[in-house]
Amino acid sequence: MNKILFILYFFLFCSISNAQDSLTTEEPPKISTVKYTEKDIKVDSDSIEAKTFSKNYQKKYKSSDFVYEYKTPEKSLWQRFKDWLASILRNLFSFSTTESSLNFVTIFIRIIAALVIILVIYLIVKAVINKEGQWIFGKNSSKRTVYYSDIEKNIHLLDFEKLIKESLEAGEKRTAVRYYYLWLLKIMAQNNYIEWDIEKTNSDYLYEIQNPKLKEEFTYLSYLYNYIWYGEFEIDETTFSKAQNRFKNSIKTFS
Repeated sequence: MNKILFILYFFLFCSISNAQDSLTTEEPPKISTVKYTEKDIKVDSDSIEAKTFSKNYQKKYKSSDFVYEYKTPEKSLWQRFKDWLASILRNLFSFSTTESSLNFVTIFIRIIAALVIILVIYLIVKAVINKEGQWIFGKNSSKRTVYYSDIEKNIHLLDFEKLIKESLEAGEKRTAVRYYYLWLLKIMAQNNYIEWDIEKTNSDYLYEIQNPKLKEEFTYLSYLYNYIWYGEFEIDETTFSKAQNRFKNSIKTFS
């Protein structure tokens, strides 16, 4: 048995040594050399397109899906004030929870805001009414109860003698001149010298008067009225007396 193994080892050793001898004696293959020039170099002429981000691409990542760290927002000054007020009311009225006290504060603030808005609207309306009254009657408009537009609408129903007397007692000479002029228009309309219309002007009434003398008289009285009423200045007693006498005489003439 040992002899057989020895013979096998011997043949195996011989085959390995022959293989090594063949490897060492065999010459390597010859590689032919190739020379390259600049003409053989290929230049990449393909165009390169620059990639850019689309506009407002950040908006895609602002949703809650991309928020990985949640921070508690800081309370504003207004919110801190509400919390402070809620804590005071919670101690005073024994609210069961903080949320209930905050709800009460919210309702309370809304009621206060509504009252403030109503007060502001009231003051604005009052100021506008007072300003309009001053534009109509002058400095002492608060003493009058009949406005300019109301007088024109009710010209045939008003007692101008009474209105003039009240104006003079209040020291409103300009307003008294205004009443004299409207009184004159009332008399002229009643006696068919003119047709009364709230939309008409002094020129319209002047055109309707046929008598030349009466037309001249009305022209002067219209000038006198415009000068005193729209002049926005206080008239003295002498000027008022002259205007008053002229209006009284004209009212008698047109009656």
